[in-house]
Amino acid sequence: MAARPTWQGHLKLSLVTCPVALYTATSSSSHVSFHLINPETNNRIRMVPTDPDAGPVERSDLVKGYEVSKDEYVLFDDADFDKVKLESTRTIDIGQFVDEDDIDRLYWDDPFYVVPEKGVGAEAFAVIRDAMKAAGKIAIGCLVLRGRERQIALEVRGKGLVAYSLRPHDEVREANDYFDDIPTVKADKDMVDIATRIIGQKEADFDPSQFKDRYDEALKEMIKAKQKGGKGLVEAPEPDDTNVVDLMAALRASLKGSAGSEKKAPAKKAPAKKPAAKKAPAKKKAA
Repeated sequence: MAARPTWQGHLKLSLVTCPVALYTATSSSSHVSFHLINPETNNRIRMVPTDPDAGPVERSDLVKGYEVSKDEYVLFDDADFDKVKLESTRTIDIGQFVDEDDIDRLYWDDPFYVVPEKGVGAEAFAVIRDAMKAAGKIAIGCLVLRGRERQIALEVRGKGLVAYSLRPHDEVREANDYFDDIPTVKADKDMVDIATRIIGQKEADFDPSQFKDRYDEALKEMIKAKQKGGKGLVEAPEPDDTNVVDLMAALRASLKGSAGSEKKAPAKKAPAKKPAAKKAPAKKKAA
């Protein structure tokens, strides 16, 4: 397996234990990322740790500090962190099982693939996995990951398990703090009926392969255009706010448009190629 594990330890269910590794289940490597450049020199800017009194310092020489009061810190080095030893540092101990619907979706966070290490532990992993599948429940445990103890939810997926880190309760903001100010409006029944029919016309199977980051793609197109000397401007006008007076008319037009697009929907074709950006005259190099 090419990827490096994010965490290695043991999965434990009562007296059954097996060595496992966690691998990050998602990737953002294809996203456009930028560096800071000095336009005067075209040099990339380097962030150098600097002491106000001593000047630049080596990052490897630094330690972490917790501010207990203004400009007063308690210092920690790697040896201090090693002294904090919890069972969850190296073991995912499954403590309970719950129904998936019992976990509010606000609490679900990053997913990780849980894979057994090669060797005798594979059989113990299979026992835990198959028992979880038979129970039809989500396992709840905890582990120390990236400097924090996190509660996790584990579910069976194929031959392996997927572990989702769960956000702590105090990190999830109360919805009522935001929703209480929404005015109470009784929606018109006819408008709701039309909107419901529009929803019915747009029903589809969930297909994440169709999700595209259009902003990221527009940036990539702009990068190509700039490489060729073009400006690469991308414009997308904002939609007008719906006028309350014309809301019924807008709903009816939407319903009619949705029905028409369904009847006339052609077979899927490969997307048309965009015309190449016009190449700007090459700039003369400074002597």
